[in-house]
Amino acid sequence: MHVVLLEPEIPPNTGNVARLCAATKSTLHLIEPFGFQLDDRQLKRAGMDYWQHVQWHRWKNWAEFSASVPPEARLWFIESNGPKRYTDAPFQPNDYLVFGRETAGLPRALLEINREQWLRIPMFNPAARSLNLSNCVALILFEALRQQNFTGELA
Repeated sequence: MHVVLLEPEIPPNTGNVARLCAATKSTLHLIEPFGFQLDDRQLKRAGMDYWQHVQWHRWKNWAEFSASVPPEARLWFIESNGPKRYTDAPFQPNDYLVFGRETAGLPRALLEINREQWLRIPMFNPAARSLNLSNCVALILFEALRQQNFTGELA
């Protein structure tokens, strides 16, 4: 699996996602600009000593990243108000799970041109705007891995 963070802003979230990617052997893609420096102490602390076990790529912008995606790959865009629940998506091993900035989410134009791949996490309280980014990544990634029968799991 591939996890994509488009313009992440909060170092501990990115560190937590890196740790999650290390534990699941998922590839992490970080797309600039970032709201922090990659040598940020909080980023390293949240990722603990897992950074050395993460296969990750740094991209200057969305265009550079999207040009690197194989033509047969599928991108899933996770953002509130999506037309489909994440549990209704048929995930495959080489899918890309795309998440936006903590404060602004994914660009509306990107979501509209990818409407069939726009997924949402159900929310129940209108006063709660969203869930934490790293929690969202964990929910979606583990659903994708569950659908693949947790292939590669250490028993």
